[in-house]
Amino acid sequence: MMRQYELVERVATYTKEPNEALLNKAYVYAMQKHGEQKRASGDPYFSHPLEVAAILTDLKLDEDTIAVGLLHDTIEDTDATRREIDEMFGEKIGHLVEGLTKLKRLDLVSKRAKQAENLRRLLLAISDDIRVLLVKLADRLHNMRTLGVMRPDKSKRIATETMEIYAPLAGRMGMQDLRDELEELSFRYINPEAYETVMSYLRELGEKNRSITAEISGTLEQRLAERNITAKVKSRQKKPYSVFRKMETKQLGLEQLSDIFGFRVIVDTIEQCYLTLGIVHTDWAMVPGRFKDFISVPKQNDYQSIHTTIVGPSKQRVELQIRTWKMHEVAEYGIAAHAAYKEGDDDFSHSKAYASLRKTIEQLAESDNPEEFLEHTKLELFLDQVFCFTPKGQIISLPTGATPIDFAYAVHTDIGDSCIGCKLNGKIMPVITELQNGDEVEIIRSDSQSPPSAWQSVVVTGKARSAIRRASRQAARKQYRTLGVRILEREFAKVGMTYEADEIEAVLPRLARESMDDMLAQVGRGEIKPMDVILAVNPEFKHEHSDTKSKANSDQSSGRSFFSLPTIMRRTPEKRKSEKRAHIPIRGVNDDLPIEFAAECGAVPGDQIVGILDPDKGITIYPVEAPSLSRFKGDKEHWIDLSWDVEEATKDRFPARIRILAKNAPGTLADISRIIAHHESNIQNLNMQVPVDDFAEFEIDVEVKDLVHLTRILQQLSAQKVITKAERLLG
Repeated sequence: MMRQYELVERVATYTKEPNEALLNKAYVYAMQKHGEQKRASGDPYFSHPLEVAAILTDLKLDEDTIAVGLLHDTIEDTDATRREIDEMFGEKIGHLVEGLTKLKRLDLVSKRAKQAENLRRLLLAISDDIRVLLVKLADRLHNMRTLGVMRPDKSKRIATETMEIYAPLAGRMGMQDLRDELEELSFRYINPEAYETVMSYLRELGEKNRSITAEISGTLEQRLAERNITAKVKSRQKKPYSVFRKMETKQLGLEQLSDIFGFRVIVDTIEQCYLTLGIVHTDWAMVPGRFKDFISVPKQNDYQSIHTTIVGPSKQRVELQIRTWKMHEVAEYGIAAHAAYKEGDDDFSHSKAYASLRKTIEQLAESDNPEEFLEHTKLELFLDQVFCFTPKGQIISLPTGATPIDFAYAVHTDIGDSCIGCKLNGKIMPVITELQNGDEVEIIRSDSQSPPSAWQSVVVTGKARSAIRRASRQAARKQYRTLGVRILEREFAKVGMTYEADEIEAVLPRLARESMDDMLAQVGRGEIKPMDVILAVNPEFKHEHSDTKSKANSDQSSGRSFFSLPTIMRRTPEKRKSEKRAHIPIRGVNDDLPIEFAAECGAVPGDQIVGILDPDKGITIYPVEAPSLSRFKGDKEHWIDLSWDVEEATKDRFPARIRILAKNAPGTLADISRIIAHHESNIQNLNMQVPVDDFAEFEIDVEVKDLVHLTRILQQLSAQKVITKAERLLG
């Protein structure tokens, strides 16, 4: 274990006059309190806070933070109290130690609602003092380094929490080295087979390319020295999880990856960065589309560098990062490298990374729905950034994968709500186009527009998603209000009364409703029965079914049960049909309205769906891409925004229609049926035509779990030699 004087010496390497008394006192206090406690590995427990303190010295943090690292488990695991720590070390250190104690009890991979609340508490603690995060990250890093002694189920759970929460937070604070190590350690426990495969490949590739990387580094340093630029060129290899993530997102094999090796060129000044870039691009060809200038426009976590890719000395692609030594320190240590921190200044508002984090957390904290908070947090905090421009030159920072819709909402909610199109770099483009760094975005607006519900699956920012949901709820409320009026008009007419809005508004207190709009929307949703409204207007009205009900009660009291027949015997065909429809897992309709899938196309989970209301027949569900929806284009008031309510493990199957063009040969139909059956799907209907002698066309109604399931079936069908084309029909 590291001794007291060694800890002080580590701090002295970057602080001229370290607070030796504070460090010694915290060291001795923590050692005494933890006493004979042991870790799961059998090591003395004190070794853990000592290693946490060592990690904090690697980050070159101040003595107060290192003292908190030494003390962070004392309240939780010993008889130490907050009051005692306040008296010995001051209220500021006591406050941080107590905050970390509370965070230690948080379960960040629990049920979604609980996870959201715990994550909210973590982020609010971070926004109060960034040192909470820095100590927590050091604590988590040492725990991950010693995770091998845990049970496999517990180690996987801790690794998952680290990968989903702590590694992205480290990245958001610019602490890339720490993030890389957390991801690599988590990857080892979450997917050990993939980890070993990637590591084996990287070791083999490293040995194979050692001479090439040395040659490139030497050549670059020599070329720059000839222009009087003193530079340090460091080769670097992609981390295992970064390689695996790229393989997954790009659907590539290991041998297809071309950017596993890269180089950092570190110079003294910003001017030399751009001179180096000019020399590199003059001597070697640049790969188009692979240039980014994060010096001119820094990332949200304060990262600065020039990124470019060239065709190197040996005619291979070479990735370069060009930066100054100061930028390099920020890239490695992130916010921990901030000079103000070393001077003991607690105001980090001038740090772009911390200011951005606090602003984001303040926005997230306004969310009332815990699950929406969790979703928005992961969208806002844990994605890389792209930088785009308004026509007036204002920079808008957005998560990678953002669309012009996200851009519109980032500028202003009203602009997002009224967006009907966009121009990217002067050209009209779809609003679902993924934005790239440097794009100029102009939003085309219309005051009569409201955002389609389907945009929720397109946008990537929490602000856009919340606004679209809010607008969708308002639109749905308007639809239900209109439906409520029609239902009441019809029901009043049935009993010989006239629907009068003024009369109904006068009796709203009898219905326990405050506004007419609320009442009408609830009638449309089936939450208020029309007969209750009729009786509120005319309490003397006698419902025609009341006599039947009295007769039933009389029959029961006389010993005869009017409802004695089995329920199934008394269901009419219409009733059975309605009950079957009610089991379709859809959100956005009430249980009183029968629903069904459009016969010509069906719909499956994963589709964006819309309902078409027929007051007499119910609601028919269509995918939003279905061409047959065009016939309802002029009747928008009958459109209802719907969404799926399906559990991941559901065994339900949903209808979809596919078309297959295949060779008209013996066994073709058998091959098609075998593939569909192999994927645990079922054929409901089949129609076959032979337009020409050599080919047959099949239209098949299948039942599938979701869109992914359907896509896999179509992919395997398309891969067969006898099949020319396999596609979904949307009607």
